[in-house]
Order: sequence, then C-alpha cells, then structure tokens
Amino acid sequence: MTPRFLHCLAGALLLATVTAQAQPYPAGPIRIVVPFPAGGGVDTAGRLLGQRLAESLGRPVVIDNRAGANGMIGSETVAKAPRDGYTLMVNGANFVTSPSLYAKPLYDPLKDFEAISLLAHAPNIVVVHPSLPVKSIKELIAFAKARPGEILFAGSGSGSTPHLAGELFRTLTGTKMVHVPYRGTGPAITAILSGEVSTMFMPALTALPLIQSNRLRALAVTSLERLPALPELPTVSEAGLKGYQSSQWYGLLAPAGTPADILNLLNSHSVKIMQSAEMKERMKNSGSVAVGSSREVFAKFLQAEFVKWARVIKESGATVD
Repeated sequence: MTPRFLHCLAGALLLATVTAQAQPYPAGPIRIVVPFPAGGGVDTAGRLLGQRLAESLGRPVVIDNRAGANGMIGSETVAKAPRDGYTLMVNGANFVTSPSLYAKPLYDPLKDFEAISLLAHAPNIVVVHPSLPVKSIKELIAFAKARPGEILFAGSGSGSTPHLAGELFRTLTGTKMVHVPYRGTGPAITAILSGEVSTMFMPALTALPLIQSNRLRALAVTSLERLPALPELPTVSEAGLKGYQSSQWYGLLAPAGTPADILNLLNSHSVKIMQSAEMKERMKNSGSVAVGSSREVFAKFLQAEFVKWARVIKESGATVD
C-alpha cells in the first residue's frame, strides 16, 4: 500500500468514528443484564421492559442473563461496563440486600450505579397452612410469642425476599419464628402445602391461585398499599404491625458515570412504558404493581432500602447458604 493510500484510509476511519460518535443515542443495540436465571420475576420484568424499549427507541434490546451469588455477579458486570448507555441492568430487591449478606461484596449499590427508574413492585403475601389456628396478623404474633421456636417459616433460599420479609417481621414483633431455607420457591411452596412448615411470606404471583383454591390462608399483604388483585386483603401495617413493608421490586439501572442526557432519555421512555394501561394490566395480572418513577425517586428508594435491610440483616443475624 502506498503512503498516500494509508493516509486516506486513516482519514476515512477517523471520519467514520467521529460520525458514529455524533449520532444521537441510541445508535445501536442495547444490552440489559438480568443478574438472575431466565424465567424468574426479575427476568420477566426485564424482558417486558426490553421488548417495549426496543419498540420505543427503534433499536434492538438484548437480554443477557448473568446469574450467580444472589445477583452479585451480573451486577458487578454492569458496574464495570462502559458508561455509554449501551449496557443497562434490570434488578430487584437482592441488589441492595446482597452486599450486606456477603463478607466481600462485589459492588456498592449506591456508588457504582445510576438509578434510572423504579419499574414496579411485587409484594409478598403472608400465608399460613390451614391447620394453623390463626386468621389474622395479630393472632399469628400472639401464637408465635406463646410458642417460641416452634413456628417455622419457609424461604426460597437464604437472603431471598421471602426470607428477609420474615426476618423483618420477626425482629419487629420480637417473636422467635425460625426460617427454613429451601432451594427455590417451588420446594418452599411444596413444604408449606404439605404442612412441613406453617408459614411463608410468599410472592403474590405464586400465592394467588393457592389462596383462591383454599389450599393456603392469606393473612395480609406485605406492601404499604393493598394489592389490586386482592383488594379485600389488608396490609400487614393495617393488620396490626404499623409501618411494616417488604416487597420485591424491579428497577432499571446503569453504570455510574453514564451521561445525564442518556439517563433522562431512558427514564422518559421507561416511565411512559410502565404507566401505560397495557403494562399496568400485565403487572396486575402477575401480582405486581406498575410504577415508573423519576430518577430521583428511585435513587432515594435505593438509599432507604439499603439502610433498612442492612439493619435487619445485622439484627437478625441472617446469612447466605
């Protein structure tokens, strides 16, 4: 190749790079990392959002499942990704609890990420086996206090949302309920249906059909607002434990340092998607409540959740398997 040809080639490559950088975001595919296996609640929320974002932005959105260590492996991947808006993350409650459960956390949830939008929340329902002679939260508290160490509550693994919901309940009531960890929601449900354990803070989506078929008794919902799918069911706070709140939630995040204009654009599209009538109905049918918050609201929510659950984990002595 002649020097003149090489000079022209270098100039063309430079021009192409400058042109690509000058294109408005997004100029190419977007990757959404989901730090859990396919098929779970966080994955479902990520795929629903990803599909609608692709339509709204006019660019492909690819879901990348990076499971492991209660979500820490996938979260670390995003924390170290380029700050260009092309690697995002949909995560849930484990995002703020895992760093307090592990001696050597792989990321800082408040420093390593930018909050884009709180997408939805999915409360648990306090359910008991029909053989347990309690029909309200107050009766459950009294029954558990009279029988320290006898009431077993199932969790879908140590550090899971159902586990920590129970630990919060236990620390606030002063009861000595005992957590029994199972390897996933399915085995935990099998345990309570068989009477192996008597209580569970069960995800609403899986609890609804079991409640409706009278295989389990519902006492209350763990969010501060009643669940649209079961409007007659009181919240735990309404039922006697004022201020109690524990929910799975789904949020969209980006690596710290991502430009504000990109974050604002993604927030605008996400809020519009989550507040649409279609998404509200889909969330309701899955036992969730669509939100679609501002960046500021989500950031404050993350801060409050991190502090709250760090305290609960320390006071309860909760650990991972």
